[in-house]
Amino acid sequence: MPKVYPFTAIVGQERMKRSLILNAIDPQIGGVLIRGERGTAKSTTARGLAALLPEIEVVEGCRFGCDPNQPAFFCTECRERLQQEGKLPVARRRVSFVDLPVSATEDRVVGSLDIEKAIKQGERHFEPGVLAAANRGMLYVDEINLLDDHVVDLLLDSAAMGVNVVEREGISFQHPARFILVGTMNPEEGDLRPQLLDRFAHAVDIEGIADARARVEIVSRRLAYDQDPEGFYEQWREEEAKLSTEIDQARARLPLVRYRTRDLYLIANLTSSFEVDGHRADIVILKTALANAAFEGRLQINERDIMVGAELALPHRMKRQPFQDAVLRPRQLQERLEQAREAADAEYREDADAAGEDGEPGSVKKKPVTI
Repeated sequence: MPKVYPFTAIVGQERMKRSLILNAIDPQIGGVLIRGERGTAKSTTARGLAALLPEIEVVEGCRFGCDPNQPAFFCTECRERLQQEGKLPVARRRVSFVDLPVSATEDRVVGSLDIEKAIKQGERHFEPGVLAAANRGMLYVDEINLLDDHVVDLLLDSAAMGVNVVEREGISFQHPARFILVGTMNPEEGDLRPQLLDRFAHAVDIEGIADARARVEIVSRRLAYDQDPEGFYEQWREEEAKLSTEIDQARARLPLVRYRTRDLYLIANLTSSFEVDGHRADIVILKTALANAAFEGRLQINERDIMVGAELALPHRMKRQPFQDAVLRPRQLQERLEQAREAADAEYREDADAAGEDGEPGSVKKKPVTI
């Protein structure tokens, strides 16, 4: 099987690539929706990222790729094996890339229980679905706006909870479903309902690159890849390995990254200035900022990290009039950030006077991020 097109060979589209990398560092961010016209490397970029991600440890023989270091998230079968055997064997494998077809049904997504076998033979038999295959990997949904809304709900619920539970006629089976969710769509073919749109942590709008030199480079690289996939990959192997290592190191660094109470005030004032509904945007911006700091090798988030989070979390949550596109321009975001900074400083000083700088809750205590 030929090598996939290298992620690091993608020309431009930096915001899309950064969003995918940050979701790979912390899958709990909540996935990314990529909106753009045809031929803008949406699927190529997603496949490229999955191919370069570091190998993971799994329970040997597990159909769901359970993490041997996270027994709390074991599937039903691994829990039973652990009770019987006391210790489970470990293996290593590549991160999976699962492509969900638009025609997928609920049973195809969540899996199914064989009720007849349970009644006649007293055995619990579970047929894994797409969520099982995608666990600790990447789940890619092309043309997600054409997928049945109920199926999209199932995907988003599983991505948020990290577990898939199937119950039929009093019989239950569960397995971990922790994956990087990537949805792509062409807005010309229809949009997602606002309720579903808000469930995606990030949304990136991309367009074809207009610069002539960049377009020439895109064509040249693609032709070189089509003529010799293996040889082209070898040219980018060092860059691919470097990025893979950086992602692996960022995952290890992420639990150590800290934020200050002032950062929370800054995020809160920023989202309030855009009149964003709910609090999901605030949480997404903070998680994104933490992942961005970890990726850039820092243990403290700064305003630039918050800006990166806002650029990815706010555009699809901004209120808009009918037939009006929600566009978040860099200058507009910078102006709002400066206004939010003044309000955050004032509110933070009030808290600091009451609690003292050393007493404020500044650190993030989290378990290591695994997928």
